[in-house]
Amino acid sequence: MRTLVVLPTYNEALNIEEVLRKVREALPNTGILIVDDGSPDGTAEIAEYFSDELGPISVLRRNEKSGLGSAYRAGFRWGIDNGYDILIEMDSDLSHDPKALPEIVKPFEDGYELIVGSRYVSGGTIPNWKWHRRLLSRGGNLYAQIALGLPIKDSTAGYRAYSAKLLDAIDLTTVKADGYGFQIEMTYRSKCLGAKMGEVPISFRDRERGTSKMSLHITVEALLLVTKWGLERIIGKSPKKKV
Repeated sequence: MRTLVVLPTYNEALNIEEVLRKVREALPNTGILIVDDGSPDGTAEIAEYFSDELGPISVLRRNEKSGLGSAYRAGFRWGIDNGYDILIEMDSDLSHDPKALPEIVKPFEDGYELIVGSRYVSGGTIPNWKWHRRLLSRGGNLYAQIALGLPIKDSTAGYRAYSAKLLDAIDLTTVKADGYGFQIEMTYRSKCLGAKMGEVPISFRDRERGTSKMSLHITVEALLLVTKWGLERIIGKSPKKKV
């Protein structure tokens, strides 16, 4: 099966070379797509430069910073249109260890359609988080799990892989959430489509170089969207899907 790692970037010049090297080492034959939102620090140019040394690296250039969800939707669409079977999403700041890529891809051999790199299954760790951040994350995931009936413990995780078939069944043009909300919405829509999904443990580390893109707005958006979807679930209103 052809795999594609989708890496959204905005000002990741300090990290992008190391990320690309480690991805190529973990999955030597994978495709790599950089979705760059007009990084003024030259991230896209650095990625293109290392394509000669590390093997083909595609760069999808966008004119402005349009959000994580938008970047992944564009990357997924590109991957489907270019014939990839498995689409992997991960951060470009080394918070997601590329060494876990083979374990994330392996379950697709058994017919899985969504695999989440999870902090909250046995073996998953977050070594450098303070207690209040752990509480907020675990609480948010538990709320999403109960409100939406999700079989996934870490639905906010951004390290995951989808089958192209599943992504094609989801109407990506109607997925509007960003950040944590995007991850939860994609998990919920996958569940509503009856997708076979699971989790594998990962170790999540905060970025060491560069600036975090997350904000209070993204967290509040996710909470409000989960409440909205939960209420719609109670009245029997299903998410939109591709016909």
